[in-house]
Amino acid sequence: MRSIRTIPTLVVASALVLAACGGTEPTEAGGPVTLTWWHNGTTDPIKSVWEQVAVDYHEAHPDATISAQPIQNEDFSTKIPLALQSTTPPDVYQQWGGGDLASQLTSGKLADITENTRGWISTIGDFAQGWQVDGKQYGVPFAQHVVGFWYRKDLFEQAGITATPTTVDELNEAVSKLKAAGVAPIAVGGKDRWPDAFYWNYFAVRRCSPEVVEQSVKAVELKDPCWREAGEDLQAFLATEPFQDGFNGTPAQQGAGSSAGLVANGKAAMELQGDWEPGTMSSLTEDPDLESKIGWFPFPSVEGGKGAPNAVLGGGDGFSCTTRAAKACSDFLEYLVSDEVQHSLAASGTGLPVNPAAATALKSDALKTVFEHGRNAPHVQMYFDRALPTNVGAALNEAVANLFAGQGSPESIVEAVNQAAAGSK
Repeated sequence: MRSIRTIPTLVVASALVLAACGGTEPTEAGGPVTLTWWHNGTTDPIKSVWEQVAVDYHEAHPDATISAQPIQNEDFSTKIPLALQSTTPPDVYQQWGGGDLASQLTSGKLADITENTRGWISTIGDFAQGWQVDGKQYGVPFAQHVVGFWYRKDLFEQAGITATPTTVDELNEAVSKLKAAGVAPIAVGGKDRWPDAFYWNYFAVRRCSPEVVEQSVKAVELKDPCWREAGEDLQAFLATEPFQDGFNGTPAQQGAGSSAGLVANGKAAMELQGDWEPGTMSSLTEDPDLESKIGWFPFPSVEGGKGAPNAVLGGGDGFSCTTRAAKACSDFLEYLVSDEVQHSLAASGTGLPVNPAAATALKSDALKTVFEHGRNAPHVQMYFDRALPTNVGAALNEAVANLFAGQGSPESIVEAVNQAAAGSK
């Protein structure tokens, strides 16, 4: 999201002091300004990439100082609403677009950067529309994401699995073989809830046609039977007990005991996660050969589903500007989608580039496969917790987590979404 040393420079250390004092107000002529930048790059490799970006940008633009403040990914859901209610929100902050962005607009703190980005936003193409509301640009993506299964080739071989699953039945067979081999089949970070939601999201994308998905998200109402059927598919999958022991209390990305850490250290064979996962896993293991052991395959097909074949679940990471220094912030976002920065991000393994010129910098065959799969997909569905309004997305994730914990039902997921939507109208 989903996420992905102390900065040894006087420039950034000084920025923190300036930010604490409220920064220097920009002028119409582009005078000195300090931008407070909230991002979720709390671990390497993305943390070091962003540190270097802050330093390099200041060197190239001496009047702009970047005060970077890494924040744990899962904390954004509470910190951003509070910040947008305050008188001193960050100037630049992590933004996932969709309904989440639209919900934040009611604060009056987001800057309309349509005019500021008009000269260069075409570099990103249609993907930038996910950060628009009513045709106006309120953010800019810096990375695209595609969700699928990351798996350990060595553990698959150990369990006698000779081909990656293409159907749910084949996935269930792989789970059985891995159990027989004494390996936890799939790791999931149930403590953070959004990884649970990936499963319901994918079953919904497989069950529901693209037209139904589009209409339902626009109406913020789940009426078609396919939404309940997606929950039934998930319930049947959970009955196979595919996850590690204690999965409901396992974090997704924090520490070697997280779901990412379990796969990175060979304690589990698979994880349904985004393309950022290799970069996340590399920070959680001392295995120098991890990259060669990791492969990727798309979420399997569902028999009888009406979803577009090879449709993918995905989204992207981006940033929004608040109103205090909108022009300076927009200039910084332009730098983040430049060839230089996009090559650095792609090479770090933390996401797929939004600037197509940087695709050659992807460092592994697996990531190149993900990039091509996403680019060729007939339909890319933004994560439902982001596509829907914030409170509705939160209700969805909560209801799916309850099903994972054995406390819900397929119907309760649909009801939770519809009730949250009705309450906000």
